[in-house]
Amino acid sequence: MKVILRADVDSLGRLGDIVAVRPGYGRNYLLPQGLASLATPGNLKVFEQERRKLQAKNDAIRAEATDLAGRIEAAKVVIEVRVGDGDKLYGSVTSSQIAAILADQGVVVDRRKILLDEGLRSLGEHEVGVKLHPEVTAKLMVSIIKHGHVEESSGAEEASAAVVEDAAEDTAE
Repeated sequence: MKVILRADVDSLGRLGDIVAVRPGYGRNYLLPQGLASLATPGNLKVFEQERRKLQAKNDAIRAEATDLAGRIEAAKVVIEVRVGDGDKLYGSVTSSQIAAILADQGVVVDRRKILLDEGLRSLGEHEVGVKLHPEVTAKLMVSIIKHGHVEESSGAEEASAAVVEDAAEDTAE
């Protein structure tokens, strides 16, 4: 079965491509979802007229994904976990946990977009990919720390701590 793609489809093709797919895949998924139409001469003419609209819609989605990627890369995800002997995690950190923390920070991402082959099972910094669009993938840094462990303070926090200590010394004198 030959179809014209009306949107970018992972591992199949891009907008406007004419591809051959299995009849069940085309009939049961691509056509009902509006991702493709049958490759007939009439549909080719209709598609050429709609191409600009579809391309503009796709460009808007890509721009939105690029904006979200910037917010994701700026986000800081720190997950406290309980550990056993030898700093071995009880369980693992999953994409659902990462998505929940991002949502708490105001960045809503579907957990299925977070690219984890398997859960994170060690302490430290981990780079995790987030696929937002076929052309846009964000890199997210996830820090996994021990439960109750105080995170290293940044320069601003150290400066404010120094001001508090100076004020405490002044009142003690």
